[in-house]
Amino acid sequence: MTDPAMSKPDAPSCERNREPILAVLRDHFTDRRKVLEIGSGTGQHAIHFAAAMPHLTWQTSDRMENLPGIRAWLDEADLPNTPAPIRLDVNDAWPSTRFDAIFSANTLHIMSWAEVERVFARLPEVMTGDARLVVYGPFNYGSRFTSESNAAFDAWLKQSGAHQGIRDFEAVDALAGQAGLTLIEDRAMPSNNRCLVWGR
Repeated sequence: MTDPAMSKPDAPSCERNREPILAVLRDHFTDRRKVLEIGSGTGQHAIHFAAAMPHLTWQTSDRMENLPGIRAWLDEADLPNTPAPIRLDVNDAWPSTRFDAIFSANTLHIMSWAEVERVFARLPEVMTGDARLVVYGPFNYGSRFTSESNAAFDAWLKQSGAHQGIRDFEAVDALAGQAGLTLIEDRAMPSNNRCLVWGR
């Protein structure tokens, strides 16, 4: 159990974007059963989506250093459909379990491009034959920023780490295609973000 005295990490953006994302998940995860969230961050998304969609088993994952914060949120919510978070560094071992749904929010622009490539290359190992993938975040189209705020965000990302940056939709969709995935929906979201949905 997590130490109750530990303060939970807080990402205000999770509170702002969780309802628009939930609307997408309701459309695409209603017939799903087992979700792997790649890069769960604080764990705030997980408890909101798992509470709203109790038919789903929502498996959180992240790098080791983020697991205590995720556990703090999961322990407080005490939901029956959120098992303990698992360690998942995209550069290392992946789960041996298969999932019929994969979700990831605000991760591709934090990873290096080589790591993004690795994620899509490894996805077939953890996806069932009919799995869905939902990815949320900012994307460029035709190698162009969709807003001035996204351009500023990209500059900030690159100052924080040269490997970071907003990814081109076309390049990411090509990786998905190589993984046997076909784009089902590209939905505009608030604050110049997108929700991309692929299926096998």
